[in-house]
Amino acid sequence: MKPVLAITRRLPADIEARANADYDVRINEGDKPLDRSAILALAEGADAVLVSVGDPIDAAFFDALPASVKIVATFSVGTDHIDLQAAARKGIVIGNTPGVLTDATADIAWLLMLGAARRASEGEAEIRTASWSGWRPTHLIGTQVTGKKLGIIGMGRIGQAVARRARGFDMEVHYYNRKRLSADLEFGATYHDSIDALLPHCQFLSLHCPSTAETRGMVDSSFLAKLPKGAILINTARGDVVNDGDVIAALKAGILAAAGLDVFAGEPNIAPEYRSLPNTFLLPHLGSATQETRTAMGTRALDNIDACLAGKDVPFPVGA
Repeated sequence: MKPVLAITRRLPADIEARANADYDVRINEGDKPLDRSAILALAEGADAVLVSVGDPIDAAFFDALPASVKIVATFSVGTDHIDLQAAARKGIVIGNTPGVLTDATADIAWLLMLGAARRASEGEAEIRTASWSGWRPTHLIGTQVTGKKLGIIGMGRIGQAVARRARGFDMEVHYYNRKRLSADLEFGATYHDSIDALLPHCQFLSLHCPSTAETRGMVDSSFLAKLPKGAILINTARGDVVNDGDVIAALKAGILAAAGLDVFAGEPNIAPEYRSLPNTFLLPHLGSATQETRTAMGTRALDNIDACLAGKDVPFPVGA
């Protein structure tokens, strides 16, 4: 008999084919988010569970998880949707998918940066609604990206990839990270030993930090007040590092010229005022959404499950 694998969301076709070849798969065919009780029902009698961002894999989930489950693999790098301490108490292995999202997410950060700076949402809306009245000297004037100062919070793989791309735009890059990087990984960027020291240098600010107790709600009114007036905010990290009310107020007041956002607190139920603001460039969490990246993520998720159920070390483990 094949081991039983519960999967909470639909996956790329080649990943589903591999899963079906090796496992007795139970999958959420509807592909809409499941609540805790529905995921637990799917996991009844399973040997492994493959979850995704937004699934409520909290302490209550692990308390009720069937004893048959040995591993919870997540189709993500981030694990803020998983209570890692509760998993450790229950003896459940957790695996994630690091190292394969870097370029896709960095590309999206740059799409957001350019789109927000050059008022791309407003321009596209004029084309789609046939409301463009023609070229004129004062039409949709945005902010130039080339030669500006870019700040990066979180200089991990994705932050470094964003910094590398910034060199092609002759940007002056500044960054904050918990530890300073070696010179070969800084790409000429200037290190700041605190976020407060970084912020005055950020005409553009790109967030690449995890969601933690320290970072949740970090981007609030006092944070935004330390940026140069008219800065542009980019977020491809996690939605809850931003205080939505304060960012929306800053966008209305001109403290921020624009924001490019791919992630949101409570997504898909985002703060509705974002939709009505002309100076937002908004995407539905597309950071890793390329065929190559999603396939690589699925491969790593299944590699984690294969190894665990074979009694081997998981290649991409996550500890509490």
